[in-house]
Amino acid sequence: MSIAIVAVGAISAQGAGNSAYTIGPSGAPAGTSVTRDEALAAAGLVRPFAARAEVPAATDRARYLLAHALEACLADARTSIDLSTKRVGLFVGTSAGGMQTFELAVEGRAGIRLEDGTYFAPLGSVLRDLSFQGPWSACSLILGACASSTLAIGLAIRSLELNECDVAIVGGFDAVSVFVASGFEVLRATTLEGKSAPFRVGRDGMSLGEGAAFCALVRQPEASRALAYIHGFGAASDAVHLTAPDREGGGLFRAAEGALTEAGLTHFDLVSAHATATPFNDASEARAIRRAIALVDSADRARVGTANAVAPPAVHPFKAQIGHTLGAAGILETLAAMDAVRRGVLPAACGEGAVDEDAWVNLLTHNTPTDPRGAPPTALKLSSAFGGANAALVVGAAPRAPGFGTPRNRGDAYLSRGVYVGSAGDVDALARATGYSRDKLARADRLTRLVIEAVVGLREREGDLAGAGIIVGHGLATMETNATYWQKARSRPSHAEPRRFPYTSPNAAPGECSVVFGLTGPCFAVGAGMHGGLEALLAARTLVRAGDAERVVVVAVDEAGPWTTRLAPELRAGAVASLVSRDAAWARMGAGASGWGNPPLGLPVVSSAHEALLPLTEAAVPERLGAASPWGGFAHLSLVRV
Repeated sequence: MSIAIVAVGAISAQGAGNSAYTIGPSGAPAGTSVTRDEALAAAGLVRPFAARAEVPAATDRARYLLAHALEACLADARTSIDLSTKRVGLFVGTSAGGMQTFELAVEGRAGIRLEDGTYFAPLGSVLRDLSFQGPWSACSLILGACASSTLAIGLAIRSLELNECDVAIVGGFDAVSVFVASGFEVLRATTLEGKSAPFRVGRDGMSLGEGAAFCALVRQPEASRALAYIHGFGAASDAVHLTAPDREGGGLFRAAEGALTEAGLTHFDLVSAHATATPFNDASEARAIRRAIALVDSADRARVGTANAVAPPAVHPFKAQIGHTLGAAGILETLAAMDAVRRGVLPAACGEGAVDEDAWVNLLTHNTPTDPRGAPPTALKLSSAFGGANAALVVGAAPRAPGFGTPRNRGDAYLSRGVYVGSAGDVDALARATGYSRDKLARADRLTRLVIEAVVGLREREGDLAGAGIIVGHGLATMETNATYWQKARSRPSHAEPRRFPYTSPNAAPGECSVVFGLTGPCFAVGAGMHGGLEALLAARTLVRAGDAERVVVVAVDEAGPWTTRLAPELRAGAVASLVSRDAAWARMGAGASGWGNPPLGLPVVSSAHEALLPLTEAAVPERLGAASPWGGFAHLSLVRV
């Protein structure tokens, strides 16, 4: 089944509305919105380049961007859909959330409350003021770092296909902050001259950007109008390293393979690349692209790896134009691909210099029309992230005819009993239990070690977990690690700790677990509030039922420290790990709604992420979690004993 894009709202450094993502007119070269950023320069950064969106002064930038794009999308959707009569799901991706507000709090220049939690604060605030009040039939905040909104689109697609909602509002947002800019600078991921040149000789990194975008999705037969269609989705983890990519592009290729196989393509015209312009990431992605092309070109399949197997595809590195918008990158780049396939134009690639001879890509100098006599064009969208997370989409200008592609193998999802740990054990003991490097475990933050400890217990109970996916549900996420990082970095951001910065991402815990346990399936974190454990469980159920994974490890985790207990005084540290799978291990997870409605996100409806999940994975769990539960109908999830 193809999923139709029927409405859009967007803002980026290129402008608002269609301007935010358009590739420009046919025949035009690619321009860039990246400039020297005075705020980053004033903070002392050596590589102070960014692409800023136009935001009113004295405004919370992240909240403004999110509200602008979400309201615009809803307004556009209402022109063809009566949302009041539909089950509306909301899927939002972000990497940094409300990081600027958190910076001020750590510096003592702003107060902070529970509803100001670092990652869910902008979303919770916007939803409380939004003209559309719901109730949402599904709602999730995906914290999958730079792949967040691509993963959000995938979850939205699966929710529609499983009839868990009628309309999915999906997108992502992020603003530029000194916190994030300092981390990427000390990791040497940002360009020194402000001239990003993906896939070219001498490339030295990307520049940050900011923006937000949302689109409304419906099932193809129910679309009265359609801007474009999504034909396939795939997600996979490298399971190689927390920040460095698989040098052969293995995880990214597996994600692309899943999306292409589902779509049933024998050809695609365009690759919307992740394209960070860093030496290793671009090289890894180029290898994944080459394998993807060979996969769909059956005539040349036997010559995979030879010099002339197939022609290199047109590749669009949109980050070079609007900056790396982090949690908004996937959705903005998908919309740019939509613009390209709708208009039958292959976009130009921003950047100068010779193409790296190892980068098997075609970088166009001008926007080039496709052959109007050919089939409607299609694009492959690729995204990668910290933690080794990868996601892919197939975007087309026309719906696929019935019978094309290979549908996912859908089925029931079952929940195993859970494993609870109250604290992370001794590093040496954890190294012995996992076979993982003691030094790496010692560098990890306490939150990540808690998650690893819980998964060790789950493996002891369930056996080898290799090949499974992993979703980690957070309450207040990495707030303690963020505070430690920023307290040391804020005086000299260009001298921040490169080894600590990756652990400020909520996606670090699932990413590190994917490496330790060989979890090569979908890999990301969620956390729309203190119910993050339930949110992870519901997301895992959706992916298993839809056939994106046979097994998904679910971990709910909380860290208790000076900052987290300041917001939630009763919070206790702990983690609960369970397994959602096709095996009838303990309880079948029913087909009811996969989300929650009111009250607003972020409020203490439950005491913590892990304590919310624990009762569901104990033997005394009620057969149904519903209105009579302690959550008062906040989560709607059917559990049936088997």
